[in-house]
Amino acid sequence: MFGTFMSTLDSSIVNIALPTIRRDLGTGDSVEWVVLCYLLTTTSTLLIMGKLSDWTGRRQLYITGFSVFVVGSFLCGLAWNLWSLVAFRIVQGLGASMIYAIGPAIISDSFSPKERGQALGLMGSIVAAGSSAGPVIGGLLLSKFGWSSIFFVNVPIGLIAIWRAWTVLPESPKVTGQRFDLVGAGLFLLGVTTLLTGLDFGSEPSYGWDNVTVITLLSVGGILLLCFLGWEKRVTEPMLRLSLFSIRPFTSAILAAFCGFVASGANLFVIPFFLQQLLGLNPARAGLILLAGPLTLSIVAPLGGYLSGKINVRWLSSAGLLITSCGYFAFSFLDTSWTWQDVIWRSSLVSLGFGLFQSPNSSSALNAAPLSQRGIASSMIAFMRNLGFVVGIALAAAVWYSLRNRFAVGNQLNPESTAAQLYGMHYVYLTMTGLVLTGAIISLTRGNNPTAASPNYVAGTAPNATTHTMN
Repeated sequence: MFGTFMSTLDSSIVNIALPTIRRDLGTGDSVEWVVLCYLLTTTSTLLIMGKLSDWTGRRQLYITGFSVFVVGSFLCGLAWNLWSLVAFRIVQGLGASMIYAIGPAIISDSFSPKERGQALGLMGSIVAAGSSAGPVIGGLLLSKFGWSSIFFVNVPIGLIAIWRAWTVLPESPKVTGQRFDLVGAGLFLLGVTTLLTGLDFGSEPSYGWDNVTVITLLSVGGILLLCFLGWEKRVTEPMLRLSLFSIRPFTSAILAAFCGFVASGANLFVIPFFLQQLLGLNPARAGLILLAGPLTLSIVAPLGGYLSGKINVRWLSSAGLLITSCGYFAFSFLDTSWTWQDVIWRSSLVSLGFGLFQSPNSSSALNAAPLSQRGIASSMIAFMRNLGFVVGIALAAAVWYSLRNRFAVGNQLNPESTAAQLYGMHYVYLTMTGLVLTGAIISLTRGNNPTAASPNYVAGTAPNATTHTMN
């Protein structure tokens, strides 16, 4: 919980500080790299960290992740210009990647299959708490101590977490007799970084999807990832065993999660513009309205985890996505006559459904994965979350801008006009509705709950390490 709270808090706390960082460091539009480099680093290394955790043991790598994150945070607070801050954010992102990738696997190791859903549900509350607390804590720190304080605050929290992790976490199983797949790791790292950079640039009006740089980045990224898949089929000791995807409950769970997170990323991109540009709300009031979603999620996520032990995950997760799709469909009727209540109940409906979906779905995926591959399975869930957010932002920007411009041309209006903006946003939410419904259908195909083997230790104990060999 310490690791999850700290890493999600850091993701949300930095965004509110960007205007202050830009003013103090004189960075101009390049300030976006403070966020982008962190996102690229965490997403592109998640599977690598998951594989390393199977290889070296999860306890060791998790504590290392905390240590790297704390050092990176301290260095970020000492940054003297933009590019030193970007470099230190990459260090911070490497630590966060270890925490993101391994956290669910540690929970899966520490709890029985029947308890995992409830444990992951509690973690869902921590994710929501970190996301919602970030802007509030960040605003207080910025007003009193400046932008460096948002990084320094991680240091004492991280040191406490390292101490507790060292004391509490049990030894974890290791995969022995394998070499690390350096070629596969390199192809994956370069492919994902290139592809995500292309997606980010393509969603920016200054580049656009027909820009030569964007097309080149997307093409090279796609080719590298295809080479990665081809290499993984040939090598005897792959980084990612593709046989994992032959397990239907696992594959259905991560694909359904991807659909849900794409929609979440798109919503997080569009809704602030609607609140501030079209409804004319100031940032402080818009931020308070946006708290409705995380607060609802923090309440519902433990309930979803609890119900996963009572109700078949296939039906519970699918029902959650259906509720979420209803929320997005309700958002598609957005209008400038809306009040804050109109936004809050729709945001709460979206989070209600996602809270019922997320924890049982993650539990289902981890239960389906063999124990020797649980680290990579855990990191795959985190990877789908990050990838979904990036794809969602790019998709929302593409649908919004293209349909807004087409409507403006057809009706002889300015693309920035309210009518054109509403038209584009309307179709973004319809697209999200379709995506989440697709995720619900995929979720229904997972079959019954898998039963996974549990390791021979429980949370809070530290018996002798058990060694497992991957066939």
